[in-house]
Amino acid sequence: MKTTVLTLLSLFFFLAASAQQKFTLSGTVRDAATGEAMIGATVRAGTDYVTTSNAYGYYALTMPQGNYALTVSFVGYEQLNQVVTLNKNLRLNPELKNASNLDDVVIRANARKDENVRSAQMGLEKVDMKALNNIPVLLGEKDVLRSIQLLPGVKSGGEGNTGFYVRGGASDQNLILLDEAVVYNSSHLLGFFSTFNADAVKDVSLYKGGMPAQYGGRLSSVLDVKMNEGNYKNYAFQGGIGLIASRIKAEGPLIKDKASFMFSARRTYLDVFLKASPDSVLNGSALNFYDINAKMNYKFDDKNILYISGYFGKDNIGVKDLFLNNWGNVTTTIRYNHIFNNSLFSNTSLIYNNYNFSVTLLDDAVNFKATSLIRDFNIKQDFQYFINKHAFRFGVQGIHHRVSPIEIEAQAGSSINPLQQQRRYGVEAAAYVSDEWAVSPRLNLLYGLRFSAFSLLGPGTFSNYDAAGSLISVERVASGKFYKTYLNLEPRFSLSYRFSDEQSFKASYNRNTQNIHILSNSNAGSPADQYVLSSNNIRPEIADQYAVGYFRNFAGNAYEFSTEVYYKSLDNQIEYKNGAELLANTQVESELLFGTGRAYGVELFFKKKYGKLNGWVGYTLSRTERQFEGINDGRYFPAKYDRTHDVALVGIYNMNPRWTFSASYIYGTGNAVTYPAGKYRVNGTTTYYYTERNGGRMPYQSRLDLSATLEGKTGGRFNSSWSFGIYNVLNRKNPYSIDFRNVENDPTRTEAVQTALFGIIPSVTWNFKF
Repeated sequence: MKTTVLTLLSLFFFLAASAQQKFTLSGTVRDAATGEAMIGATVRAGTDYVTTSNAYGYYALTMPQGNYALTVSFVGYEQLNQVVTLNKNLRLNPELKNASNLDDVVIRANARKDENVRSAQMGLEKVDMKALNNIPVLLGEKDVLRSIQLLPGVKSGGEGNTGFYVRGGASDQNLILLDEAVVYNSSHLLGFFSTFNADAVKDVSLYKGGMPAQYGGRLSSVLDVKMNEGNYKNYAFQGGIGLIASRIKAEGPLIKDKASFMFSARRTYLDVFLKASPDSVLNGSALNFYDINAKMNYKFDDKNILYISGYFGKDNIGVKDLFLNNWGNVTTTIRYNHIFNNSLFSNTSLIYNNYNFSVTLLDDAVNFKATSLIRDFNIKQDFQYFINKHAFRFGVQGIHHRVSPIEIEAQAGSSINPLQQQRRYGVEAAAYVSDEWAVSPRLNLLYGLRFSAFSLLGPGTFSNYDAAGSLISVERVASGKFYKTYLNLEPRFSLSYRFSDEQSFKASYNRNTQNIHILSNSNAGSPADQYVLSSNNIRPEIADQYAVGYFRNFAGNAYEFSTEVYYKSLDNQIEYKNGAELLANTQVESELLFGTGRAYGVELFFKKKYGKLNGWVGYTLSRTERQFEGINDGRYFPAKYDRTHDVALVGIYNMNPRWTFSASYIYGTGNAVTYPAGKYRVNGTTTYYYTERNGGRMPYQSRLDLSATLEGKTGGRFNSSWSFGIYNVLNRKNPYSIDFRNVENDPTRTEAVQTALFGIIPSVTWNFKF
């Protein structure tokens, strides 16, 4: 009897153990036509197991053995369905076909239709590069940065400025990445265009809240831009010819299904029109930019892939015999992917980026050249580990910074004295761990911890100042010696709870720190803005953001609604003293004040995702304030980018397979500015004096843009289209700046003079692809 019982118990435990035995299904999702890895594709096994592919198309699901109905999907692609028998670790590499004949038109490439409801990630916006073609833009140039400014919580820097502000953060508090490399200045032609050539871009993700632990170094947001890999199967070419710029892109296999390349270039030719000008000054002036994107990939086998990518961009602006101004970015990224086993994925990155700026004055009396530079060397090691219903991420990162604030070289005969501000060197290091956990079918958690460290290095002479800016002491530090170190812990947490398949509640908290800062007294921002590192006087900036939101889809996920409320507290914020001199000041840290800030608001978003007519409405009600001793008697005052109301409406109408019409409208409260409170005259010269910081408001901004796209007749490999646009249809003169001057013939009276950059501007671009 005992033997029988023991045998039955042994059999029971064996069967139970077998029933619980688990295996991993993994692989890489790719585009069937090009072989490119697909980011954010949904992989679902049965009803209980679901995941999305990572930034390299890799996915993994750990499940009990059994038979599963597997579906792999991505918006705009045909869904792949098959039955999988899982009785061992299995590798499956699905290839999805582009569903070009689908009637539904999407305006954003979500991983799945209800991703906004299910995911624990808050504040994530994905930009669909195909929809980008239909959003009206200035002079017909597709622009990633201008498109994200149509989303709630993201404020435009104004006319002629691609700078953006996210949930009360300054423009330098956004981490902008291109294939993991930091882009310090993301604008061309003083902000009229962004550095991102849309033809070369594969994926754009904007994190404006609940920032994942693998990102760090900035307070407000992450804009993660990834370049196309290149077609692994066939050669392809595309480009466009517009009124002021042209672009070209080539891609194809170096070794079919094994290695590929992508090359894209863009250049403006406004300078060609200047040469035709009868004005002798304009005839010799420069006004152009170019940028080049390149990428190469090599698959050693299914477990090892090497990526090499680079960006090279340059702006040239100048007026004959007066000045020359140029700036540019260079980035290089080398990445190596390795799959250790079905559950463990590794990415190793070596990254270089360089931002440089120079201005030359050509006047004989004050002939000089001023230059500045930021250069980083970055190494990263990231891992992803998939087990059961957990997706762990962990890794380390190290960055070496070199910042050369300003160097002035005087030419022979110039009255300007040479000047060189000290170079500063620093090292940032970080380690992080995070977990995305599907606790139950209704509850998802995303939590993690980031440890960051920053050290200021020699060589250098470091001055110490008191709160009033008076010099206390000076210390000289040898090369390579650690002078000042800051350590910070940055917890990250977010959750989503689904009340039903179509509605959920989300909450998040995250802390971020920042050790590289911009000093600027310009409302619009400028390539000459000065970068500084944290130091003995400048402490790391810190932000704590809390957010809650309600998300609801309707009509089978065809309509999407969300509302998010946030509160952000900021410490160690930087402002300049009244009357401070920032440029070419060797004691610039004595001109700074340090204080706190707060930002809070509510964002409303409603979107129609499918059908002939689709689009969205976004509204933000917000407040952004700063507090410093020595400004406004220590009272809170509006930040210069504080705007109470922001509204954006976008509509896209697909009339038929050939014609697509679109419109966008924006409205925003005017930026906060400091107006003069009075004036006095000394020896015939008028001097204005100021009291309350940012106590005034610019006039409101309002603009309606229209566009239309006509697709050419299909047939063969060659395809073309025409894009027509009208920027600022209502011809509103939105303010760029406001200056004050004495009324002519009556110096006792003052008048405000508003400068506007753009009225109504038509555009036309011919696009081709083969």
